[in-house]
Amino acid sequence: MSIQDDSGAPYHLEQRRSQRRAFSLAEFVSVAVIIGILAAIAAPRFSNSLALQRVEAAARRIVVDLALAQRHARSASTDQTVRFEPASHEYCLAGMPHPNHPGWEYSVSLAKEPYGTVLVSADFGGDTEIVYDIYGRPDSGGAANIRVGVHDRTITVDAETGLASISE
Repeated sequence: MSIQDDSGAPYHLEQRRSQRRAFSLAEFVSVAVIIGILAAIAAPRFSNSLALQRVEAAARRIVVDLALAQRHARSASTDQTVRFEPASHEYCLAGMPHPNHPGWEYSVSLAKEPYGTVLVSADFGGDTEIVYDIYGRPDSGGAANIRVGVHDRTITVDAETGLASISE
């Protein structure tokens, strides 16, 4: 069977079918398998990277909030307590208003987004709170430990200066 194209030249239907370009099922499956393998390799690395970012962000947040409590104690000439609650994975700056919700006490839940972090322990001179006096000196030194997956960070408060630092 022959058909004419737009120029009037004849061609056969069989020739037209052989000229079509498309992916075969085998090619499609091959590409899908390759993409699947690449995704399987990348997913654990992405998950590990996300866990590391979360634990680092939570540790920095704790250090910044401890510095805020120390500054507040000095500027307000009053004691400022930072209380850690490992059971609920949160901490609060007692008596300080929350910056986004003035009627609420300043507290941070490490278990919630964006941190998703576990507060493993907190020990500041035998208890889970640190009190900065009117000069910004802590009542004791100590440390808080946080974890996301296999990543741990320790936030240490110097007993003399009250400055907090992060270590692995």
